[in-house]
Amino acid sequence: MYTCAALAALLNYPTAELQQAVRDGEIARALRREGLVPRRQREALKPLLDELATWDLLDLQSRYVALFDRSRARSLHLFEHVHGESRDRGEAMVQLQQMYAQAGLELAAKELPDYLPLYLEYCSVLAPEEACQRLSQPIHVIAGIRSRLKERGSSYAPVFEALEALSAQPADAASLEQILKEGDDEPDDTERLDREWAEDPVSFGPDAPGTGGNSCGRIKQIAERVAAATTGKQAHHADRETPQ
Repeated sequence: MYTCAALAALLNYPTAELQQAVRDGEIARALRREGLVPRRQREALKPLLDELATWDLLDLQSRYVALFDRSRARSLHLFEHVHGESRDRGEAMVQLQQMYAQAGLELAAKELPDYLPLYLEYCSVLAPEEACQRLSQPIHVIAGIRSRLKERGSSYAPVFEALEALSAQPADAASLEQILKEGDDEPDDTERLDREWAEDPVSFGPDAPGTGGNSCGRIKQIAERVAAATTGKQAHHADRETPQ
């Protein structure tokens, strides 16, 4: 399912490889070829694709860090929204890593399993129906991040809208409400961030699983998987060290 690999690439830390893949049209072609993302959502991705292709790389990286890495409310680490810093998160990480291993995916030493782009890379090796079912597990977290990005007018919001369109089920209203109740945050509001990191973790109960993945260093593999969708060549995978 190259659609998931293409969306994973868009949510990874911006690199020269990602810029080149966007400039070459590999990601847009992969999304059109499978046709799993509705046309309206594909067209909504154009502003982000244009930015990734034309902006200075350092500006893209700075924006990414401010949006995702320095924000708890918009973190791409899915278990952060479900388990916080509780001990349950560690157990969930182990289970998720075992699930990846069963699918033939090996993580680099610095990779955390609950990073959304890595979870999407996992979904990309599944059959489309199963991938859509897997996406429905953390869809309330994905919808929460989408809502916050949309309020900011971020060009990243359509990526999350595309994921919602792919999901086998919509976000559970109660779980989404719980996430949104926490509010958004600003990376420069250090006092608020300190308070939020000190709060108890969010919990949705036993029937609301959270799943995800981490791999800033997988942009090369993801670009190769997307290229394979458009050229018919076999993709090759090579782990890269997570960007700082």
